Amino acid sequence: MKRFFLSAAALAFAAGAAGGAAQAAQCGNGPGGFENWKQNFAQEAQGRVGQAGIAALMNTHYNAATISADRGQKSFRLSLDQFMSKRGASAIVARGRQLKRSQGALFSSIQQRYGVPPGPLIAIWGMETGFGAVHGNQHALSAVATLAYDCRRSDYFTDQLYAALKLIDNGTLSPNARGSMHGEIGQTQFLPKNILNYGGGGNLDNAGAALVATANFLHAHGWRPGAGYQPGEPNFEAIQAWNAASVYQRAIAIIGRQIDGGDD
Repeated sequence: MKRFFLSAAALAFAAGAAGGAAQAAQCGNGPGGFENWKQNFAQEAQGRVGQAGIAALMNTHYNAATISADRGQKSFRLSLDQFMSKRGASAIVARGRQLKRSQGALFSSIQQRYGVPPGPLIAIWGMETGFGAVHGNQHALSAVATLAYDCRRSDYFTDQLYAALKLIDNGTLSPNARGSMHGEIGQTQFLPKNILNYGGGGNLDNAGAALVATANFLHAHGWRPGAGYQPGEPNFEAIQAWNAASVYQRAIAIIGRQIDGGDD
């Protein structure tokens, strides 16, 4: 049986919760209110989050680097050609074609199950982490908690935070997991809610598990076997669900087509 030991902060929260009704967790726009928000959020989470999740939440910190990255994202304002160059599209295509051959059995199995060909999966893998070379080194739960507290997209990341805490409770996610600036983790950079919905309980630091989860995500968002995935074609909508930035969506489609054997 697993036993979880609460930090002093978590114990202090428990004592406060026993003493009176919880206050609503209010979003903020700077680090000053984060600790109070954390206490109030933990009180609100009672009944939805177990002791392991609460203890992990109380050990998070306000991540200023996450806020800076969330306010920036300048690369999404580049032209398509500039974005492709910055992301190293030609190198992704070259490496991607090699991986398509060397891991043909894996991609064939994925396509048979989900209908998603290798190209877009490999494009996402290369774009997100350089095929696993760069996963990010942020404390993932602190990044998600910071964005749940921040007023800009509090509702969206509150859902992500609850998902992360549930993953910690069930042992799928380590409280100390490292990820990218917004708390994405694994070879194809899944946010917690997507891990919960599409990850299948696997370790997404494993390339095979991450690619299966990515195909599962695309399939769940309407991917139709055999249909095209360029702009205007049926499966482009599934790619749009992966990332909201238009330049990113088009880059995935182009790189994927080139890997799958289309024209350069």
